[in-house]
Amino acid sequence: MTLTATDITTLATPNLSAAASATPRVRDLRLDFFRGIAMFIILIAHTPGNFLTLWIPARWGFSDATEMFVFCSGMASAIAFGGAFLRAGWLLGSARVFFRIWQVYWAHIGLFFAVATLMAVLTTYGDFERHYIGSLNLWKFFEDPAVPLIGLMTLTYVPNYFDILPMYMVVLAMMPIVMALQRIHTGAVFVFMGLVWLGAQDSIWGAAHFAFPAEPWSERNWFFNPFGWQLIFFTGFALMRGWIPKPPVNTVLIVLAAVIVLANIPLSNIGVRAIARDWFFVTEGQNPIIQARIALKPLIDKSDFGLLRFVQFLALAYLAWVLAGDRGDNLLARGSGLLARIWAQVLKVILKVGQQSLAVFIVSMFTARVMGFVMDLTGRSVTETLLVNLGGAMILVATAYGAGWFKSQPWRVKN
Repeated sequence: MTLTATDITTLATPNLSAAASATPRVRDLRLDFFRGIAMFIILIAHTPGNFLTLWIPARWGFSDATEMFVFCSGMASAIAFGGAFLRAGWLLGSARVFFRIWQVYWAHIGLFFAVATLMAVLTTYGDFERHYIGSLNLWKFFEDPAVPLIGLMTLTYVPNYFDILPMYMVVLAMMPIVMALQRIHTGAVFVFMGLVWLGAQDSIWGAAHFAFPAEPWSERNWFFNPFGWQLIFFTGFALMRGWIPKPPVNTVLIVLAAVIVLANIPLSNIGVRAIARDWFFVTEGQNPIIQARIALKPLIDKSDFGLLRFVQFLALAYLAWVLAGDRGDNLLARGSGLLARIWAQVLKVILKVGQQSLAVFIVSMFTARVMGFVMDLTGRSVTETLLVNLGGAMILVATAYGAGWFKSQPWRVKN
């Protein structure tokens, strides 16, 4: 049996009552699909020594899975929280958002201690050449935990590996401001987004720009600056709320988006490492592509979310949006052949992973360190690496289905 639009609606909203099922809420498949894809890419990207990282989308352009995750999270938040402001008012809508921040905060704390404990076990009880505590630069925490522990709980100590969720929390905290501004005028929202993003750009303001300290003992800031990354989050939010009109599908926009995406490739990681050094018979210091990449650094900076990352991602997202079809119709399996049946099952899995993104993300960050350790023991041949990645992907899928099962509360007595 292939996956139909009705099946997708049921999958996306498994907790509907019988009465509500008669008029199911329509959900855009593209949101869960691309969030699910981002979860698998994030797992690959965070696994130490994983050769598959050489072929993830980030290697072909300025943006990467982080943009996918944050953009789709903005869209999902517009569905999950945006409606609460309209139904229950600003105060209760804000309370709903801050409850989510509370959940994410403890997920962040739990993730840190889980990974830190794993690193401690491997370093203390394992006879390995690699120092696993040092692999995540957690020396300070284990040598003298008092100050780092206070910093961890107050988010003034944010090691690089654990920096995505703090950024997400701060961006969520901006949502009540955005919703209040929208009541005044929708244009005020975009002015706010632009001004906050400008304030985060280190290339403009230097050390005085908007940022949060990442270590009490140094001047390092959070790697993901939430004041920069809110731009892409609220772009997705605004699209889903209808504050930004749905872009039309026409040849001009498709060609423009394709040109932007293709023009980025020579300046991407693949371009600099593979194309530039092989095709230009000059010293590295005189290589025009490498020099162009250096010159563009402020515009492609990941920490503050440089403008070209935003432009390249929007172009790529538009192409993906067009290819996926209206509400993701092109993602659905067509026909009843073997390939269609296989794709229908694969699609169900990807959508489930996308729907349970927080639980899957937390597990993936822990699993990635385990995968790296396993490959330290077994080796990193093509076969070994592919098997370890397959095992990690299966853990994410199991997590998604497990989280969905618990959220369905099957122990409740049904009327």
